[in-house]
Amino acid sequence: MHLNSNPNSYICDAFQHADLLWSLSPHVLTKAVQPQVTLLPTVNGSNPRYDGVDGHWPESPERSPCVAGIIPVIYYSVLLSLGLPVNVLTSVALARLAARTRKPSYHYLLALTASDIVTQVIIVFVGFLLQGAVLARQVPQAVVRTANILEFAANHASVWIAVLFTVDRYNALCRPLRHRATSSPGRTHRAIAAVIGVTLLTGIPFYWWLDVWRDADPPSTMDKLLKWAHCLIVYFIPCNVFLVTNSAIILRLRKRGQRGLRPLVSKSTAILLGVTSLFALLWAPRIIVMLYHLYVAPVHRDWRVHLALDIANMLAMLNTEVNFGLYCFISKTFRATVRQVICDVHMACALKSQPKQTVVELMLKSVGTEL
Repeated sequence: MHLNSNPNSYICDAFQHADLLWSLSPHVLTKAVQPQVTLLPTVNGSNPRYDGVDGHWPESPERSPCVAGIIPVIYYSVLLSLGLPVNVLTSVALARLAARTRKPSYHYLLALTASDIVTQVIIVFVGFLLQGAVLARQVPQAVVRTANILEFAANHASVWIAVLFTVDRYNALCRPLRHRATSSPGRTHRAIAAVIGVTLLTGIPFYWWLDVWRDADPPSTMDKLLKWAHCLIVYFIPCNVFLVTNSAIILRLRKRGQRGLRPLVSKSTAILLGVTSLFALLWAPRIIVMLYHLYVAPVHRDWRVHLALDIANMLAMLNTEVNFGLYCFISKTFRATVRQVICDVHMACALKSQPKQTVVELMLKSVGTEL
């Protein structure tokens, strides 16, 4: 997942091709300044001499233009500047609730928030903004492929921690006795650690992930396997788990209502339904466009698919920020904890800005009033 090349990269390309022409003999230079210059090998060509040269030629109809322009850069900058502080605040509030109540659900939500922070740093900042916009993807191939491992591992961790949370809520509602007997913070931490370890392993094959923005050749067998593995691991399998467990939870609540009992919908269950529904809606466009790119029209040649993938990526990354609003909307306890965290931070900043003598006087006055 990368942004389109920065327009400044075209200037770099012009200097690179100019250096190439000046290195030729006068006879070849006379020919090179003719229109045949567009026949020089591109990045997708077979000549290894031009492997580091961007192959975008404005007069060639083969490559789709970036219709979105600078909008994705602005969007991801705003998303990172707002989403990162919000997720840090969410993690602090959830850590307090997890320490206070020792409920497994808060531990899962804390791990989910931490994985969202990692996703924002690795994918949004390093992948989209730093590598795509600032460096215009003039990055060594080994660095890009190593970043691919971290990006896909962060994606997988975020999704499969949500799967753990779903299974925990299913056991709490449908098998309450077993859940009470087996649930503990230590068991929860071991399950989270196991998922993180497995997702790191699942990210290794994506070292060979091809850049969809530049992939003009027909997809190879390896390319198809990796794209299908991405769709299965990050969307189809988790969504099937969400569908089965959420359906079982809803049926359980309906049966309680039919028996004349009040269907107890806890805050954790409501948060679960909201988190999984938002994930399914926000990630669906990326999966659809990825399969369309694979079998119908590639991003490299069709500007409409190019634009659709830009929008789909922006929606998918929005999923890393919306959970804070969902928690505040559903849970009064979470809202109160967030207010407490903000007040504590404000108080700490106010005390640091005051002279030491003034702080001591304020503390003595507060103690005197209490006595």
